[in-house]
Amino acid sequence: MRTHTFTQTLATVRNLGILAHVDAGKTTVTERILYATGTTHKRGEVHDGTTVTDFDPQERDRGITIFAAAVSCDWDGHRVNLIDTPGHVDFADEVERALRVLDGAVAVFDAVAGVEPQSESVWRQADRHGVPRIAFVNKLDRAGADLDRAVESIRERLHPVPLVVQLPIGAEDGFRGVVDLVRMRALLWADDGTRTVGDVPEDLRAEAVRRRRLLEEAVAELHAEALEEFCARGTVSPGTLTAALRAVTRTGEGVVVLCGSAYRNRGVEPLLDAVVAYLPSPLDVPPVHDTRDPQEQRPADPSAPFAGLAFKVSATPTGRLTYLRVYSGTIGKGDTVLDTNAGRTERIGRILRVQADRHAQVDRAVAGDIVAVVGLKSARAGSTLCAPHAPLVLEPPGVADPVVSVAVEARRSTDTDRLAGALARLAEEDPSLVVRTDPETGQTLLSGMGELHLEVAVERIRRETGLDVAVGRPRVSYRETVGGGVRGFVFRHVKQDGGAGQFAHIVLDVEPLEAESGFEFRSAVVGGRVPQEYVRAVEAGCRDALGEGPLGGHPVTGVRVTLTDGATHVKDSSDTAFRTAGRLGLRDALRSCAMVLLEPVAEVTVTVPEDAVGTVLGDLAARRGRVSGSVTRAGAAVVTATVPLAELFGYATRLRSRTQGRGTFTTRPTGYAPAPAAPATR
Repeated sequence: MRTHTFTQTLATVRNLGILAHVDAGKTTVTERILYATGTTHKRGEVHDGTTVTDFDPQERDRGITIFAAAVSCDWDGHRVNLIDTPGHVDFADEVERALRVLDGAVAVFDAVAGVEPQSESVWRQADRHGVPRIAFVNKLDRAGADLDRAVESIRERLHPVPLVVQLPIGAEDGFRGVVDLVRMRALLWADDGTRTVGDVPEDLRAEAVRRRRLLEEAVAELHAEALEEFCARGTVSPGTLTAALRAVTRTGEGVVVLCGSAYRNRGVEPLLDAVVAYLPSPLDVPPVHDTRDPQEQRPADPSAPFAGLAFKVSATPTGRLTYLRVYSGTIGKGDTVLDTNAGRTERIGRILRVQADRHAQVDRAVAGDIVAVVGLKSARAGSTLCAPHAPLVLEPPGVADPVVSVAVEARRSTDTDRLAGALARLAEEDPSLVVRTDPETGQTLLSGMGELHLEVAVERIRRETGLDVAVGRPRVSYRETVGGGVRGFVFRHVKQDGGAGQFAHIVLDVEPLEAESGFEFRSAVVGGRVPQEYVRAVEAGCRDALGEGPLGGHPVTGVRVTLTDGATHVKDSSDTAFRTAGRLGLRDALRSCAMVLLEPVAEVTVTVPEDAVGTVLGDLAARRGRVSGSVTRAGAAVVTATVPLAELFGYATRLRSRTQGRGTFTTRPTGYAPAPAAPATR
C-alpha cells in the first residue's frame, strides 16, 4: 500500500524548465504561474524589479535573468517544480545544468519575432538531453503579433510538428482570450484577470472547426490509436486526443503549441493545464544508469538506494547550498551520502524546499524532488551523490569551453589573497568560469562565455566583497588547426644520463580532420613494431602536445594523427619514453605543417529601424561581418550576420549611438573560423 501511495505521489510531480530567447517573457510567465497557483499574492514585474525568480541585484538592475532559479507551486493536485533559466547566450551553461535534471520544459516564443537565435540554441540543448517540450507563444497583445507566423518559424527552424491546440480571440491590443480546440470551448479573461469559460464565438466557429480538423489530422499521422479512431469515426474524441498529444510530446515527434499574453495574465491557466496533461512525471522518464556500468540502473522509486545529481552550488549568507535532483531513494536530515566524484562521504545538514531566494526546511526528499541541501563541502555542479552501500556515477552536465578572457587584479596588493578566494568561489559556483595564471605575464585571467558573463562575475566580486578590482580588456580564445599536413614524420627520443635510459622511435602522419574540431588518433603499425601499451602512451603524449600550437601557443584542434611505424629498445623503451616521444614528436610535426589560426565567431542578429539599416550594414562590414540575411518584421529590419567575436567588444554602445538607442542585437556562438592574421601573442 505504501509503495502504491508513493507511485501516486510521483505521478503528480512535474519537473520543468522555462526556456526562451532573452526578452521573450520567461520570467513574466514564471511570475504569472506563481500568481495563478496562489504561491504569490502580487504579480511581480521585470521592469519594476519585483519578480520572485530574478532576485539577484544585478538581475533587477539589468532586467534579465542571469542565474537559474528554482520555485515550487501546486496546481490541480500536482506539484510543479519549476526552474526559470537565463535567455542570454552568455549564460547558456546555466541552461545546460538545469536541462540535465529536468523532465520537461516550456519553450516561450515572442509572437512578433517567432523563433530567435537563442530560442534555437536552447531548443537544441533540450534535444541533446531528450527533454520533452510544449511551446507557449507569448505577447499576442503586441502590435505585429501573429500566431501562425510564429508557428511556421517553429516548423521551419526547429523541425518538430507543431500541434496548435488554441485559436486566439482578438488580435494585438484586442487579444482577450483563446479557443480551446481540444474541448472546443472559449476561454476569456477580463482586465482584472478573472477567467470565464463559454461557447466558441459565432464568428470564430467555422475557423475553430477547421483548425480542430487540422489538429486531428496531424495527430493521427503521429499516433496509431488516434489514427484508428479518426478512420473509424471521422473525428477524434477529446480524451483520445489528449492521450495522443501526451504520447507525441514525450517522444518529441510533435510539440503542443499554446498562446497567450503573460504580461496581461491571459493564457496562463491553460498553460498549467497543459503542463499537467502533456509533460512527463518522474515515473515517465527512463531510469538513470551508472556511466561505468549501463546495466546498473536506478528507477524513480523512493524505496530504492539513494541516487542524486548536484546541478548547482550557491554561496549564501546562511551557508553553502547544493541544489540536488533526487532520482531514486530517500534522504533525510543527518543522513550520510557518498560523493563518488570526490570519493568521500558527507553528512546532510538540512534539506530545503527552494522558493528562489527563500527556503523552507523539510524533513526528507524523495525520488523526483528538486531540493537544496546544506552541509556538503566537496560537492560541485555535476557531482553524483548516492547511498554509500550502493555507489554509482551519473552523467554530469556538459561544460562549454570559455571563449573570452580578461585579466583581473586587486588595486591594493593587500587584497590579492581576498581576490583569489573570491575568484575560487565564483569558479566553484559556475563551472563555465575558469581562473588561471598566465605563465608569461603572471596575470590572473578570468575566462568565460562572453563579455556580459565576465562583467557580471566581476561585478559580483565588487558587490559581495567590496574589493576594488581592475579589469583588463577582454581577449578571445584562439585555436590553431592544420591546414596542410605532413606524412612520414620521423622522431627519435633518446636519453641516456646514467642508469636506465629512454628510447622511443615513432613515425607520424599528421593531417586535417574533416570535422574541423576535435582530435583523432589512429595506429597503422603492423608486425608489432610498437607494442599496444606503447601506442596508448604515444596517443597520450600527442594529446599533451595539443595544449599549445606553434603559431601562438593556442590549443590545437581539428587534427588527425596516425602512428605508421616505430621501433623499440629491449631495455630502454617504456611508457614514459613513448609518451615523451608522442608529445615532442607531434610538437615538431606541427611546426612542419601549414597551420591555420582560428578565431571564435558568432551569429549576430541586429534589430533596427528601417532607416538605420545602411549604417548598421556598414558597421558590420567594418567589423569583418558577413551578412547572411535581412528581413523586415513589424516595421523593423532584422539583419543576420556572422562576425568574429573579437570585433563585438563594445558593439552594444556603438549600436545604441548609431541608432539613437533604438537598435538591439543578440549573439549566438557558431564555432571557429580562420582568422585573417595572427594576433599578438601573450
